[in-house]
Parts: sequence; C-alpha cells; structure tokens
Amino acid sequence: MHLLKHLVVATCALVSATAFAQAWPNKPVKLINPFPAGGGTDTFARPLSAQLTKQTGQQFIVENIGGAGGTIGAAQAARAPADGYTFLIGAVHHAIAPSMYPKLSYDIEKDFVPVTLLAIMPYVIVAQPNKLPNVKTIKDLVEHSKANPGKLAFGSSGAGTSQHLTGELFKTSQNVNLLHIPYKGMGPAMTDFLGGQLDVLFDGMSASAAQIRAGKARPLGLMAAKRSTQYPDIPTMAEQGYPGLEVSQWFALWALKGTPPEIVDKMYKEVVKALDDPIIKSNWSAASADAGGMPPAEFGKFVKLEIDRWAKVAKASGAKLDQ
Repeated sequence: MHLLKHLVVATCALVSATAFAQAWPNKPVKLINPFPAGGGTDTFARPLSAQLTKQTGQQFIVENIGGAGGTIGAAQAARAPADGYTFLIGAVHHAIAPSMYPKLSYDIEKDFVPVTLLAIMPYVIVAQPNKLPNVKTIKDLVEHSKANPGKLAFGSSGAGTSQHLTGELFKTSQNVNLLHIPYKGMGPAMTDFLGGQLDVLFDGMSASAAQIRAGKARPLGLMAAKRSTQYPDIPTMAEQGYPGLEVSQWFALWALKGTPPEIVDKMYKEVVKALDDPIIKSNWSAASADAGGMPPAEFGKFVKLEIDRWAKVAKASGAKLDQ
C-alpha cells in the first residue's frame, strides 16, 4: 500500500508537469534583448518573436534593455521569475563578459539554462576605402599597421564586446598596434566608419553586408573556415596565410534557472519549428547567417567552449573595460 501511494503521487506529479507544459504559454512571453533596439540582436529577435507569436497564439514580446556589453539586461533577466515567461536572447558577448566584468551580478552558466543557438555568422574584417585606398588584403592591413603603429583606429559596440575582443585577437596574433574606440552599439560605430573617423571594423557579416554591397566597406578577409556562399569573392583568413583567426558572431536563447524542464523543451521545439519557416530562413539568409537549432545540452557545451576561448584572448591581450 505504501509503495502504491508513492506511485500514485509520482504519476500525478508527472501528469501535472505535462499538463503545465501543454498549457504553456497561456499569457505573453517576454524575450529580453540586452542590447539597444535596432542592433544586430534585434535582426533576429524580432522576426523570431513574430513567428513564435504566430505558432503559439500568445504574444512573444521583445524588450530591449541595453548597456554594459549586454550585461545589464542579462542581470535583469536573471532576477525574473523562472516561470517560463521570461527568456534571454543573448549573444557571443555573454561568453566574453565573464572575462571582462569581474563583478558580474549573474553567472551565464549557473543562473541560466541553455535553450538553443538561434543564428551564427562569420566575422569579416573591413577597411574604410577612402581612408585606406591601398589596403585591399589582410597582408596590406598588417603591413600598413606596422608602418603606422597606433594610428589606425577600429570601433566596437563597447569595451568588452566581441568586436573589441576580435580586434584584440587580431592585434596580438599579428603583433600590430591598432587604436580601439568603443561606442554604445555598432550603429554609431558604423556611422563613424562610413564618415571616415574609423579605419577598420571587425564585425559580423550581417552588420557589414549592406555596406560591402554598396562599396562603402572593403572586405579584407572572412574569419571563417570556408568562403561564404553569398559572398564567394571574399577570401578567408587562412587562404591569405593567417590561420587560427576564425571568429563567429552568434545569437542564442536562454531560459532562467529553475524554469520547468518541460517548458524549456517545448520552447526549444517551438524555436526549431520557427527556424524552419520560409520567412525566417529568408531573413537569416539576408543577414548572411546560418540557422541554429542545436539541442540544449549541445548548446551548453558550445557556450562553455566559447567562454574558455575568449578568456584566453582577454588574458593574452590584456584587454580592459577602459580600453
């Protein structure tokens, strides 16, 4: 009788959890984007939220909470109730932040639960054609930088972000001195780049593609293992004799620690379904991005590898938040 009682309780709990997951979502779901509106993360967050709204019949609302390289919004998300109605849409920046912000009020691995990767695209190094008319290859950039130490400037979306650390990776690997200028987002950095205040940018293809097509940014090298199918004329770094400089810009989804596993699983399945939608595929393709969709456990391992990789770059370069 005692065993039967435990079996009944366990069965009821399982049925209750399943019913809870099946009922989700029964009210609006908040997707916290810890970067300013109109930035690269919004490129993927807003079409995704619209598709999830369409699929589930409940509103998925993107809330932008920018600042401090995405750490302010992430910290706010970490304090939300773990009821399956708040998620974090983060980026590669959140794998870098642990190495750059020693006093973070959250831990991306302990306070969040991985759901899946949303989009991933290679970084590209571009030069300002009017300022650097003779810099057309990575070799040209390295030689010009060494001949003009500290005179070439590159911009980033802020100190401690992926654009900053990618620039530092390039500097240390080639032993060159470039001046880093942090901005509050890549929008202002791109504006200054187009206006001639910056010489070089290290950024994801999604942000640079339009300027490359318009001839306002000259691509020097794709930081990927192979050439882009959309931009086959851009040679990779390795092709030009600079191996080991593969960098990806990526965006991803996390749930809060304590979120019912059934809801995390359901959210994962809804996202995978959304990523297969023709409109989403078209949006991702236009941004030169590959769709994600890796299972939660696999994505968690991916994040761990990224955290370790960027920790080494931060240590080797000595990059600081005030640089």
